[in-house]
Amino acid sequence: MSKASPASGKLKTNNTIAPSHEVAMQPTLLLWLLLPATLTLAQSQAQSGPQPPTRAPDLSITTHVPGVDVLPIPNHPFIANTATVWTRILPDGTTVTLRLNARIARDSQGRVYRERRSLVPAADTSTDAPLKATDVYDPVAHTQTLCYLATHQCVVYPYLHAPTEPHTPPAGWDAAHTRLLVRESIGTNTLDGLDVLGTRETLTLNPGVVGNERPLTTTKEFWYAPELATNLAVTRNDPREGTQQILLSNVTRAEPQPTWFQPPSGFTLQAQRPATSP
Repeated sequence: MSKASPASGKLKTNNTIAPSHEVAMQPTLLLWLLLPATLTLAQSQAQSGPQPPTRAPDLSITTHVPGVDVLPIPNHPFIANTATVWTRILPDGTTVTLRLNARIARDSQGRVYRERRSLVPAADTSTDAPLKATDVYDPVAHTQTLCYLATHQCVVYPYLHAPTEPHTPPAGWDAAHTRLLVRESIGTNTLDGLDVLGTRETLTLNPGVVGNERPLTTTKEFWYAPELATNLAVTRNDPREGTQQILLSNVTRAEPQPTWFQPPSGFTLQAQRPATSP
C-alpha cells in the first residue's frame, strides 16, 4: 500500500489557470464591447461634416452714425478730435452704448480731412476705435478721395458741388404738410475757447410718413461756432436710433499737415466716375 507524500499537501493552492481557449476569447470580447462606441463616434463625425444648405447668405444689419459736417470753406483752418457716443435702450430695457474717437481737420484751401473708425463698446476704455479709412474732400481739385486701410486702395470720386455756407432748412410745415419743424434758441456758450450759439430743432412726422402708425418726434441740438462755420457739438434723439452725441474737442486753429491730404504711401488709386445715361 503506497503512502502519500507529505509534500503533496503543500502544493495545493486556490489559484486556477483558465483554459487556453478562454484566454484567447478575452480580447475578442473586448472588441465586441467597443464596437458600438466606435460606430457611434464615426456616425457623429460623419454628421458634423458638410451639410446641405438650409439658407442663402445674408448680410448683418448695419447703422452709420454721421459725424459733424465740416464745410470746405477756405481760410478757416483747424484741427480737432471728434468724440461720438451712441446710446440705445432695447425693448427689454438693456442699454447699449458705443463710442469712437477720430481726427478731423480743414486746411486754408478748404480741403477737409476726416478719419472713419469703427464703433467700440463704451465701457472698454482700453481699446481704440479701429481706423477703417481716411476721407479727403478737395474743393480745388473737385475730388473726394476715400482710402481703405484693409485693401490699401484709394477710390477717387467727383466732388463737383461743394457747399460753401451752412444750409438751414426752413421751420414750419413742409409743402406736403406731413412734417413739422420747430426751431428755438437755447442760448450761447463757450466751447474750447470758441463762442457758440445753441439751437434745438424738433421734427414731427405725421402717421404713415416713414411707416409709423403714430406721430413720430425727433430732436436735435446744435452748438454752432460762427468763427469756424462748424457745429462743435451735436445731440440727436430719435426713438428709432437712440441718442447720438458728437463733440469736437482740442480744437486748434493750426494748419493741418499737408500729408493728410495725400494718398498714403503704397496705396493704389482707382478713379470712380458717375454713371452716364445711355
